[in-house]
Amino acid sequence: MSDILDLEPTEMVSVKDVFGIDSNLKVPAFKEPSEFTPEVDDAYQFNKDVTLAILAGFGFNRRVMVQGLHGTGKSTHIEQIAAKLNWPTMRLNLDGQISRLDLVGKDTIVLKDNKQVTEFQEGVIPWSLQRPVALIFDEYDAGRPDIMFVIQRILERDGSFTMLDQNKVIKPNKFFRMFATSNTIGQGNLNGLYQGAQLLNHAQLDRWDILTSLNYLPLEEEVKIIASRVPEFENVKLLNSMVTLAQLTRNGFAVGDLSTLMSPRTVISWAENYQIFNSMQTAFQYSFLNKCSDDEKPLVAEYYQRCFDDELEVSFANAAT
Repeated sequence: MSDILDLEPTEMVSVKDVFGIDSNLKVPAFKEPSEFTPEVDDAYQFNKDVTLAILAGFGFNRRVMVQGLHGTGKSTHIEQIAAKLNWPTMRLNLDGQISRLDLVGKDTIVLKDNKQVTEFQEGVIPWSLQRPVALIFDEYDAGRPDIMFVIQRILERDGSFTMLDQNKVIKPNKFFRMFATSNTIGQGNLNGLYQGAQLLNHAQLDRWDILTSLNYLPLEEEVKIIASRVPEFENVKLLNSMVTLAQLTRNGFAVGDLSTLMSPRTVISWAENYQIFNSMQTAFQYSFLNKCSDDEKPLVAEYYQRCFDDELEVSFANAAT
């Protein structure tokens, strides 16, 4: 694996030319992708406001947090902008398994000259901090408090990182960037939709320079994405009905009627499964309906009937009537 320690952006690119957004903004970009650069997805649809917020992070070293419901493509949005800029990127999911040692580093036993020796292995933060890397903290509001205080030490744009175990102070690379994604705005699981979401320290939340929200795409744009992902699915009328149904589940989720929703990924799976089973209902059942609890299935069946003018032939033996 090659090191990207000495890489630097070599050009300033026009936001209008690269992203099609009417703006005079120019941001730095790398000439060539590295092994840490995400792959470009030509079918990806950029949200104008969110794109400008993220580009401000890349261009002006602003700390940017993207908030939104799951499945809206928050992390992917950051990664696809990085891909267009050829910017090396690291994405870290703050699940319950991430420890302070993963972030800071730890002593490991390695073999040198046929002898076992103890050597310090840098964690994600010191490794990224010294390189021109866009570090994305995914599911930021799920991070444990002890983890969040480690991250807080580098939230200042010019903040150094002190590694007490190594008696070392790391100053950030001038092209190091930080981003985060969250389902909530640091207020925890108030409505019961996101179990495990933590309350964020207000002093830490205040260190994020830009907060932007990403919602689901308009119906027409989402249909275009599904069609590009599953080109063999040629029935646009059916695709419109599928995305309309997905939007109904998102509305139901938002008001607490459903415990799950259909993301664009789910609709893509539905379209792909339809190609296998040649049955809209069977593909729907495998892709989404089986994820729902029995007492929610009648409501989902009502959504289905509304969108397809067809009764969903599923047994609701244990469902509420």
